[in-house]
Amino acid sequence: MSLHIVTPLLYSPGLKCWLKMDALQPAGSFKIRGIGHLCEYYAHEGQAKCFVSSSGGNAGIAVSYAGQKLGIPVEVVVPKTSSPLMIDKIKSLGANVTVHGEDWNGADARVQAMLRENEGYAYIPPFNHPKIWDGHASIIREVAAEHIKPDVVIVAVGGGGLLCGIVQGLHEQGWNDVPVIAAETEGAASMAAALKAGEPVTLDSIETVATSLGAKRVCDQAIAWSERHEIISAVVSDKQALDACAHFANEQRVLVEPACGAALAAIKHRYKSPLVIVCGGNGVSLDLVNAWSHNLRGQL
Repeated sequence: MSLHIVTPLLYSPGLKCWLKMDALQPAGSFKIRGIGHLCEYYAHEGQAKCFVSSSGGNAGIAVSYAGQKLGIPVEVVVPKTSSPLMIDKIKSLGANVTVHGEDWNGADARVQAMLRENEGYAYIPPFNHPKIWDGHASIIREVAAEHIKPDVVIVAVGGGGLLCGIVQGLHEQGWNDVPVIAAETEGAASMAAALKAGEPVTLDSIETVATSLGAKRVCDQAIAWSERHEIISAVVSDKQALDACAHFANEQRVLVEPACGAALAAIKHRYKSPLVIVCGGNGVSLDLVNAWSHNLRGQL
C-alpha cells in the first residue's frame, strides 16, 4: 500500500512551466512520499512499535499521517518555535506531541534520548535517510510516465531531502543532463552557502517567513550530488516568495507555503520546459499570508 497519491502534472501558460502538484497530497505536502516510504518499510519489517520524529512542520504531519494509516503510534517532538497551527494539525492525526528545545536540533536531541530509552521506537528523520530520498524520487518517475522530459527542475531546499530524491530520480531515468535549481530564501540559504564552500555549512540562525526551509545545514548527500550533477543555486527574498504564493493562488486556486513560493519565484524563463515541484505545505492560511505581507511592508 502506498501512502502517497500520483499527483497531477499540469502545464501553466501563465508561468510557462510544468507544475507537479504535490500540494494535493493527502498529508498536504511532498513529505508523505519519502516519510511514508520509510514508515512503510519499518511496518513491513515489523521493526516499529512506535514512530518517533523531530519536526514541527510538514515532516511531523507526514509521519503522523503514516502512523494513523499503518496503525502504529507516533511521537513527535517539536521545538518551541513551532506554530500552534502545525501542532494542532499533528495532534489531529493522533500523534502525541512533546515541545522541547529552542530549535530543531534541540527537539532532535530529545528524540535521540527517547530512542535510547525505548526499545522498538523507529526514528523517522525529516529529510536525511536513503529511503526518504527514494520515496521522493517517485516524483520524477511519475513525470517520466507522462512522457514529459523537462529541461530543468526547480525545487525548494530546506534540509535537502527533496533535492536528493529529485536528482536520484533524474539519474534513474537517464536524465543526467537536466539541471536542478535549488531555491531558497535569503534567511535560510544553507544550500547556497554549501555550494559556495564545497561542503555543508551550518548557518548561525534562520531568519525567514519560509520556516519550512529552516534547516541550518543541508544533508551531506545533497552536496555529494552536487559533485555529480548540475545544481544551480537561486536565492530569493521573502517578498519574492510571498508574491509568488499570491500569484500562484490567483492562477491555480491553491494556497502554498512560502517555501514553495521560493521555488515558484525561481522560475527561469530561459528554459523551454521547466518543471516546478509544487511541494505544498500545511503551515499556511490566508490570514498568515496577509500577516506576513503586512510585516514585510512594515520592514521596508
